Amino acid sequence: MDFSEIRDLEDRYQLATYKKMGIAVERGLGSWVWTSEGEKYLDLYGGHAVCATGHAHPKVVAAIKEQAGNVLFYSNLVYSSVRAKAAEKLVSVAPERLSKAFFCNSGTEANENAMRMARMATGRHKVVSFSGSFHGRTADAISASYLGKYRSLGEPNVPGHVRAEFGDIGSVSAVADSETAAIIIEPIQSMAGVKEASPEFFRQLRELCDERNIALIFDEVQTGIGRTANWFFGGSDLAGGVVPDIVTLAKALGSGIPVGASLVTSDISSGIKENDLGTTFGGGMIAMAAVTATLDAIEEDGMIENAKSVESILQKYAAASGGAFSVRGKGCLLGLEFDSPVSAVHQRLLEKKIIAGTSSDSRVLRLLPPLGLTEDELVSMSFYDQLRTN
Repeated sequence: MDFSEIRDLEDRYQLATYKKMGIAVERGLGSWVWTSEGEKYLDLYGGHAVCATGHAHPKVVAAIKEQAGNVLFYSNLVYSSVRAKAAEKLVSVAPERLSKAFFCNSGTEANENAMRMARMATGRHKVVSFSGSFHGRTADAISASYLGKYRSLGEPNVPGHVRAEFGDIGSVSAVADSETAAIIIEPIQSMAGVKEASPEFFRQLRELCDERNIALIFDEVQTGIGRTANWFFGGSDLAGGVVPDIVTLAKALGSGIPVGASLVTSDISSGIKENDLGTTFGGGMIAMAAVTATLDAIEEDGMIENAKSVESILQKYAAASGGAFSVRGKGCLLGLEFDSPVSAVHQRLLEKKIIAGTSSDSRVLRLLPPLGLTEDELVSMSFYDQLRTN
């Protein structure tokens, strides 16, 4: 089908969700995608931070094909070698305190279950989250979101959610009380414009949670699985070495196969009994094969180290721009901040066959590319030249 036919069919039969770019992606390889019209684009957005290993990574594709020829799915009512291997591999790359995994289907489901586990572990009900936060679109997750209009879209909200100011420990201390079960935080607020907090803030947050017996949840749906040039933000120098009680994951975890996970400490897992949690499709065999292959590919291809080099390249471009833009974020979760709205830059990049993203901050262009992106690929598309002409 040509683009106009694809567009007309989707618009006719699919509910409106996002404002779409005027292309139809039909094939991908590495950092590149091809459209229905046969045009080649450099993908610096990765399907919204999903395609961490790049498009159609051969190791991931092979694992999915092999598993599909064995068994597509069976639920958690049975044991599974592919699920066992995925859980072992994921826990092995996580900070040491995070010792058990709960597999689900998405980031919002991971966050819902994280908050539920925190409530079960503490016997409390309140949850503190932050200005600028986004945790998903299901009931509890959207009630914990304080970015723009999202929380109001979920009304009536789940009771017990309160807001603190991102990066301000005093505001957290003022609302986190004896009824608080959890504090949930995106370590880098991607959709809010790639906003960051200091390592000291995370250390203070950990101390406050320990003092008041509150579970600390890191929503690493976007920051996890190598994107910040660390396997996880939690436990890294970026977090001041702080390891949370629960980490939630999705997006990059399956290289595009839908899968989410919550990783928990023994203090949390010890209180979880059979039938406290459940999911039909979570831990399905295809997803588990994709998880193991994704983690293996990132490890074997040196993608975490490369993500750091991507950050350095963009910092170099920013320094050479004469102040035209600055760089926020870490690794392959980056925001390019300009002095004026970036809509024109975003459109110009698309016209030059480069896919980037925007954010709730009109001045910030977001880059969430595959972790294997190279400078040669950026140079081949004259990426820097498009930024300089803002």
